[in-house]
Amino acid sequence: MYPRVLLLALAAVAFAEDKETKSTTSTTSTVTPCVATSTSGAFFDLRPDTAVVVEEGAKTPKGAPTTDYLARGYDYGTNFTLNICGAVVKKVEDVEGVEKASWKNISAHYTMKGKVYSLGLQSGVLTPRGRKLVLQYKGGSPCGADKTRDKRGAVRSGAYRHYDDEDEEYSSTTRKESEQKPEKDKDEKDAKTTRRKSATISFLCDRDPDVQTAASFVGTDPDECAYFFEVRSQHACAGAEPHKPGSVGPGSVFAIIFFITVVVYVAGGVFYQRTVAHARGWRQLPNYSLWAGIWNFGKDIFIILTSSCARFLPNRRGYHTLSGSPNGRNRSREDENRLIDQLDEEWDD
Repeated sequence: MYPRVLLLALAAVAFAEDKETKSTTSTTSTVTPCVATSTSGAFFDLRPDTAVVVEEGAKTPKGAPTTDYLARGYDYGTNFTLNICGAVVKKVEDVEGVEKASWKNISAHYTMKGKVYSLGLQSGVLTPRGRKLVLQYKGGSPCGADKTRDKRGAVRSGAYRHYDDEDEEYSSTTRKESEQKPEKDKDEKDAKTTRRKSATISFLCDRDPDVQTAASFVGTDPDECAYFFEVRSQHACAGAEPHKPGSVGPGSVFAIIFFITVVVYVAGGVFYQRTVAHARGWRQLPNYSLWAGIWNFGKDIFIILTSSCARFLPNRRGYHTLSGSPNGRNRSREDENRLIDQLDEEWDD
C-alpha cells in the first residue's frame, strides 16, 4: 500500500515543479535591463557588452568596454555611433529635434552635414525571437516627409480633380473651420503625428572568444526613419539561467524530494506493519530485518577492525582464556550456542 502513496507523492512534487517551471519560462523576463529569458528557457545576458563611463580615478570594470560601438555606413555617407542597452559614452550636443534634457539618454546617433541626428533613446528591453535577440531604440530625431504618403496624396488629388464645384465648396468650409481653431491645437496635433527615427538591433551568436563584439549597419527604410543594425557577440548565445538568491536551486529541490520520500516511506511502512502485520516495537519499521542485518553487519566490521588494531597495542599478546576449568569451557559453549540460536531466529524473521 505504501509504495502507492510514495509514487503519488513523487508525482505531485514533479507536477508542481513542472508547473512552476512552465509559468516562469512562458513569458519574457524584462525585470533586469539587458537580460531576457525566452519561452523555451534560453537565458540571455548582454550586460557585459554595455559600454560604461569610467570616472576619473575610478577602477575600470573587468572586461567591460569603455568606448562606444562604431558601425560604418559605407554607401549611406556617414558612420553610426551606438551603445548596447545604455546611453552613448561620448556626450552629444545640439541634437536635431530632441530636447536638451534627453541628450544624455541617446543610445544611437549619426552626424551628417554638421548636424547630429538621434536614432533613439536608451532602452534595455530585449526581445528573444528564436535564436536571435532584438533591441529597439525609439524617440529619435524627427523623420523627413513620408514619401509614400505624399505620393498617395498626389494621386488622390489628381483622381478627383473633376469634382470642382463640390471640392471648392467643401474646401472653403473646411478652410473656414480650420482658421477658427487655435494654433495651440494645431501644434499639439503636429507633435502627435511627428514620426521619429528609431534603431533596431539584431544580435547574433558568435562563440569565437577571440572575436570582440562588433556592430554593422544593415540598412534603412526609404523614408530614412527606421535604421537596422546587426551585432555579433558571444554573450548573445543562449545559456543557462544562474541561480537567483532567495530562490530554490536544483540541490534544494533534490533535498526536498528526498526528505518527502523518506517521510512517506517510513510513515507508510509503519502504518502497514502496525495495521496489517500487527507488528510492535522496532519491528514496525519497514523492512526491519534488512535494516537490522545491516546494523549487525556494521557492528561486526567495527569489532573486527578494532580487534585487529588492538594487536599493535603494548602489553597485549595473543588471546586470554576466560576460564581454565572445564566448567568455564562448558559455559562458554552454552553461551555460544545460545547466541547462534538467537541469530538464527532473527534471520528467520
